[in-house]
Amino acid sequence: MNRFNSYIAVSIFVLTSLTSVAEEKAKPSPSFQTTEVSPGIHMISGVGGFTGGNIGLSIGEDGVVMIDDSMPPLLDKMKKAINSITTQPVDFLINTHVHGDHTGNNESIGKDGTRIVAHENLRINMLTKGVATQKGRVKAPKAALPVITFSHSMSFHLNNEDAKIFHVERAHTDGDAVIHFKSANVIHTGDTFFNGMFPYIDIDNGGSLKGYIDAQKKVLSISDNNTKIIPGHGPLASKADLKKSLAMLLEVKKIMDKVIKDGGSEDDVVKANPLKMFHEKWNWGFITTERMTRQAYKSLKQQ
Repeated sequence: MNRFNSYIAVSIFVLTSLTSVAEEKAKPSPSFQTTEVSPGIHMISGVGGFTGGNIGLSIGEDGVVMIDDSMPPLLDKMKKAINSITTQPVDFLINTHVHGDHTGNNESIGKDGTRIVAHENLRINMLTKGVATQKGRVKAPKAALPVITFSHSMSFHLNNEDAKIFHVERAHTDGDAVIHFKSANVIHTGDTFFNGMFPYIDIDNGGSLKGYIDAQKKVLSISDNNTKIIPGHGPLASKADLKKSLAMLLEVKKIMDKVIKDGGSEDDVVKANPLKMFHEKWNWGFITTERMTRQAYKSLKQQ
C-alpha cells in the first residue's frame, strides 16, 4: 500500500465508523466527555462511537492551547464540549500528527483565528498530498495548514506552564509530536500510544515499529508514578499503562525478529499466528492481531 492509499484507508475507517453509528439508531450517537486531568488541563474524549483522537486543552489566564481537533462531522459537538469548560477562544492548536481524525477540523478552527502548530513534516505532508475528505483528497486549504512548525522541539510558556513539544522520529508517522506539561506532570502522546490496544503504525507515512518503541521509551523516561498520560486513543493512562504497552511491543519485536530470521513470506508468518498470545488483550476492530502481525513484519523487513 502506498502513501496515498494509506491515507485513504484511514479515512475510510473513520468515515465508515461514523456512518455505522449514524445508521444504527438504537445506539447513542457519538459525542464527547470532558475530564479535568490536572488544574487547567483537560482531556476531551469520545463516547458512544468513534470521535477521533483524544483532545487536550490547557486553559488559563494566558489563553487556550488545544491539542488535536477530531473530524468535521463532529465539529459542533466538539465545540459544545469545549464551551462547557471555557468560553475563551482557542489561541493555539497543536496537531500531534497528520491523520484526519486528529486534524479534521483544522480549517474551521484556523478560520477562527487560531494559530496551528505542528512538526514541519506534517505541513509538508498536507501541502504535497492535500487532506482527506468524504469526496477524496483535496488541496489543503490555507486555513488548515500549520503556521508555526518545528523540527526537533519547541516550548510554550503559557498558563503558568513550561510545556515542551518534541518530535519522536519514525514512530506512528514521520511527523509525530508529544506534548509535556512539566509542572502539571501531564503528557499528551498523540498516536504514539494506544492505551490497551495494538497501535496503528503507519509505515507508508514514515512510521516504524522500532521508532514507535523508541517513542514510548522516551515518554517513559520523563514520566513518574504520578504522571497522567493522555493517549491518542483509549482511556486516560498512567506510567504503568504505558509500561504494559511497551513490554508488549518489545515482545512483539522479539518474536517477529525471530520469525523473519527463520524465513517465510508475510502470508506464511500470518498463517503461523506468532502473536496469538496477545490476541485476547490487545486485539481490536481496526488493528487486529493479523494486522499487527503484518505491520510488524513489514516494518522490520524494511529495517
